[in-house]
Amino acid sequence: MAHPDEAREMPWPTPQIAWPPAEAAARVRAHARGALLGLALGDALGATVEFMTPREIRTQYGRHTQIRGGGWLKLAPGQVTDDTTMAFAVAEALIRNRHPTAEDYARAFDAWMRSKPVDVGNTVRRGITRYRRTGEACVPPSDDAGNGATMRCAPVAIALLGAPSESLHDAAIAQARVTHHNPLTDAATVCVVRMIQAGIVGHGIRGVIALAHELVKTQPAFHFRGKPALNPSGYIVDTMRAVLQAIDTTDNFEAALIDVVNRGGDADTTGAITGAILGALYGEQCLPGYWQSALQATIAAQCRTYADRLAKA
Repeated sequence: MAHPDEAREMPWPTPQIAWPPAEAAARVRAHARGALLGLALGDALGATVEFMTPREIRTQYGRHTQIRGGGWLKLAPGQVTDDTTMAFAVAEALIRNRHPTAEDYARAFDAWMRSKPVDVGNTVRRGITRYRRTGEACVPPSDDAGNGATMRCAPVAIALLGAPSESLHDAAIAQARVTHHNPLTDAATVCVVRMIQAGIVGHGIRGVIALAHELVKTQPAFHFRGKPALNPSGYIVDTMRAVLQAIDTTDNFEAALIDVVNRGGDADTTGAITGAILGALYGEQCLPGYWQSALQATIAAQCRTYADRLAKA
């Protein structure tokens, strides 16, 4: 197993924007919005089939392609889960302080959990409850390599666009460590932040996939070119293999999200991560209008508002 800090050593230069200032600002805004809207769309689409197997999805829906609510959480159409609302909590911490500490994130997550969200993952609940009990913002190292820290990391990518690599790493890990402390989760979270930034600044799908291969070099468990990852669990390796396969084998936002959520399992989170990466890559204007219209209006508005505020240096 790689060292917990090995993600810091990946040869990932800080993404730079090559356009004139006005054009760059417009692109960042559109693609930052794409990242958060994409996250919410993937979450809302996947939540309907969360914990279902691919066969169960086929039996009930044929091919699940519509944001319709329901699922085990009995969501309203267009409603999202903890994947999106925890990302909003990360955004709140970053808006208050461009370089928040783990304590800042812990307070934001504590407030989020007190708001009685529709769902709270077990690892997340343990971390926040531990903070309430002890005042310690960071959980100790654990074998629990869950995906909860990765699903919510998109705001870090937007707020720290252009920041030094070390600062970006530290920010991604600070929010992760409130609930998750595992080298696999660390590596995946930093990688997804980098992928989102690569999409925003125009490195294209090749740049995104190159980062996936760098992740595999550092943590071979994430190898994704092979047997299809079906019914992925909340284990970050299962999650990321499904996400990376969907991105690698499709050629647009809609196809990738449909692919990944129809794999079943932890579909709201695989959908959210895939949506954040590809939303950053394609931008708000390229996200399917019929999905955007199906998303709850308040959630869509929050995605745009948070993206705009985070993108302002």
